[in-house]
Amino acid sequence: MAALYEGFTLCGLVQTQNASDSEIQGIELDGDSDHAIVTDSTRSVTLYKVSDQKPLGSWTVKQGQLLTCPAVFNFQTKEYVVVSDNKVIRVWKDEDLNLDKAFKATVSADVWRVHSAPGEEPVVLFQRGAVRLLDSLLSAPQQPIEDVLSEEEVIRWSTNIVAENQHFVLFTTEQKGERCLYVQRLNPNTLQKYRLEREDSGAPPLSFSASLRDKHLNLLYLYPNGCVYQSVVAARGYVGLEGVQTLPRSLRLRLPVGEGELGAASAVALDEAHVAVVGVPHPSARTGKDFLCIWNTNFQTLQAGKELAGRIHGQVWCYLGKLFVPHGKALSVIPYQCQKSSLASALGKLRHPGIAVSKSSVAVPSWNTLLHGDQTQGPTKIVETRKSKLSRKSQSAQALTVDQVLELVKTGPVDEVQREVEALVSRGDAQDLQLSVGQLACHLVARSQAETAFYTPVALAQLVQTQCLCHSVCPDLLLLALEHKDYFLCQLCLQLFPDIPEVVTCACLKTFISVPDGDVEMVSLEPDSVSFMEGLVAAGARGGQQNGFSPPLFEEDSCDANHQPKPPQDKKATLQLEACPVGLHKAVLLNEVLQTPYSDNFLLPHLKDLDTQQVILFLQYLQFVYLKYSQDVYTQTPGLRSPTMTQIIDWVCLLLDAHFTVLVMTPDAKGLLSNLQSFVKSQVKLFSELGKIESSLQELHKMKLSKDISQYSIEVIELF
Repeated sequence: MAALYEGFTLCGLVQTQNASDSEIQGIELDGDSDHAIVTDSTRSVTLYKVSDQKPLGSWTVKQGQLLTCPAVFNFQTKEYVVVSDNKVIRVWKDEDLNLDKAFKATVSADVWRVHSAPGEEPVVLFQRGAVRLLDSLLSAPQQPIEDVLSEEEVIRWSTNIVAENQHFVLFTTEQKGERCLYVQRLNPNTLQKYRLEREDSGAPPLSFSASLRDKHLNLLYLYPNGCVYQSVVAARGYVGLEGVQTLPRSLRLRLPVGEGELGAASAVALDEAHVAVVGVPHPSARTGKDFLCIWNTNFQTLQAGKELAGRIHGQVWCYLGKLFVPHGKALSVIPYQCQKSSLASALGKLRHPGIAVSKSSVAVPSWNTLLHGDQTQGPTKIVETRKSKLSRKSQSAQALTVDQVLELVKTGPVDEVQREVEALVSRGDAQDLQLSVGQLACHLVARSQAETAFYTPVALAQLVQTQCLCHSVCPDLLLLALEHKDYFLCQLCLQLFPDIPEVVTCACLKTFISVPDGDVEMVSLEPDSVSFMEGLVAAGARGGQQNGFSPPLFEEDSCDANHQPKPPQDKKATLQLEACPVGLHKAVLLNEVLQTPYSDNFLLPHLKDLDTQQVILFLQYLQFVYLKYSQDVYTQTPGLRSPTMTQIIDWVCLLLDAHFTVLVMTPDAKGLLSNLQSFVKSQVKLFSELGKIESSLQELHKMKLSKDISQYSIEVIELF
C-alpha cells in the first residue's frame, strides 16, 4: 500500500509573465539530505532547509540575465553550479554572497543541462548532444563542441544515473514526430541511440522519469491519452549497435483522463510497483479538481490521492520519501510511503467470506454470453407450464421495450414509470438486465436530481436488487437515497455494491449516526438484518467469558504496575452497559456500514469529518456489540447478515486513530476510552493463550494417523 501524508509549503512562487509557464526550473539536493536547491524560472537560486521551511541562502543574477538550467551541487568540491544565458557557467560556494562576483566561464556552445550525482564529477550536456565533464570543460572553456544530433533534432528531457560503477547520461530528442533515447556512458565513453515507439495519435510524451532497478535502466513515460509505458535498457556491459534500434516498451498503467487528453501532467516512478502522478483527474472527483495521486502499477489501483489548490504545471520531483510539487502560488513538499502490496491490501477490507451478499437468483452472464450468445454454460431454465407461457406472451405483447421505458423515464409520471420499470425487470433475463439496468438507473437518478418532485424509490430498489448495478455504473444513486432519506435503498446499496468509495461510506455513517431514532424506526428494512439486531438486543445479560474477555469490564490482571483491583460495580451501572445506545433500526444501518468494503488509507481522512458527539455515540455502539459478542449466552443465528468481531475492532481502531487527541480531552469520553483499553487487553490476553497452544497444535498436525485405526479408539499422544 501507499500513503500520502500531510504536506507543507516550502516556499511561495514568483508569478511569470506567461501564465502557462512554470515558476520552477528544477529542484536538486545538496550534500545534506534535508537541503533543497530551488531554481526559479527567471534569475534566482535559493537553498532551503526542508524540515524548517527556511531559506539558508539565495543568489540572483543581474537584471537582463536569465538562468537557463537548474542549479546543481558538486559533491566533490562542495560548490554550486548553474548556467545563465545558455553559455555562462557560474560556480560558487555557500559563503559567496554575490553571484556576479563568483567564478564564471563562457563556453563555445549552448548548454542544455548540468547533471550531478553523489561521488561523481558533474557532467555538462550541450544542446547539440555532446557531453563533457565539468572540470575538463572549465579548464578549456572555448574548446570546440561537436554536434551529435542532426540539424532539426532537439533535446526534450535529460537526467543522469550512476549504476554498476558507471555514470550514465540519458536524454530524449524529437525530430519531425520521431522521438529517440540516447544513452551516453562516460566510462567507457560510448553512445547508444534507440527509437521510441510512436503512439497512434502521434502525440509526444508529456513527461519522462528514469530509475535504476535490478541493474537495468528503467525509463517511464506518460502520454496525453493517459498511457504510462516503461522501457528497459541494460546497465551492465555494452553491446555495439549498428544504426538505430527500436526500444521495446510495455504498458504499465492506463490512467483515467476523462474527456479529451491530458495537458500538463507528469509521472515519476517511486519504486518497482508505485508511480506518483500529478495533473491527471482523480477517478471519483469532479472535473476541475487537481490531484497528486499514487498508483499501483501491479494491480492498476489508485492507492493514495491528495487534492492540490491552484493550477498545476505538470511537474513533480521525488527525493528521499518526499514529493515536491509546484501548484498555484506555492511549492509543496508532501511526504509519502510505499509498502509492498498484496492483492488484498490493494482492494481494501473485503466482506467477511461467510456473509452471503445476496439471496437473489439473478445471475450475471459472462462476456461470452453477452457477445456471442453462448448459453451452453448458463443457468438451467425452469420448465414452464402452458398457462404460464401464454400469460408471458400476452404480457410481452403489450410491454414496453427498454428504449420506450427510457423515453418514459424522461417525462412520465412517477406511478407509470415505477410500473413499467417493475414490468421490465420482472420479464427480463440476465442478459437483458445486464445491459439495461445501468441505463435505467442513471436516467432515473438524473431526472430525480433535476426535478425535486420526481423520485421513484420502488423502481430504484428493484434495479439494485437485480445485482446488475454497482456504484461505478451509477455513482449518484446512493447520495440521492441519502438526500431523500430513503434508508431502505441505502441499505440495499451498502449490501450489494462492492465498490462504494470511502467518502460515500463516511457520508452514510454521518447521516445514520445523526438521524433521530424515531425517524428510522418507521422505515421498513431488510428482515434478516433486523432479526439479527432483535436477537442481539434480547440476548441474556448474565455474565460469562468468551474470547478471553469478561463482560463486567473489570479484570484483576493489568499491565499497570500501580493498578489496584476495582470493586465490582452495582447492578444499575452494569445494566447501562447492556442497553443499546441507539435505536434498533439505526443499529441495523450502522451494521451495514461496518460490513462495507474499504481501504484504511482512504477511509481515515474522511472519518475526521465526524464531530466528537458522533464519534462517541458510534464508539458506544461498537462497545455494545463487542460486549454482546463476548457473552457465552449469545449465539449467532447462521445465515443472518452481521458484522464480525474483526470488523468491529478494525472500526474502533480507525475511529481512535482519527479522533484520539480530541477524545482524550473530552471528559465524556474518559470512561469509554477506559473500556476500550480493556478490549485491547482482552484481545492481547486471548492471542497470548493461543500462542501457548500453537506448538501443540503444530505437533498434532505433523503426526501421521495409523491406517488401522477404527472409528473409535483411545490413544496416548506424547507431544514433548
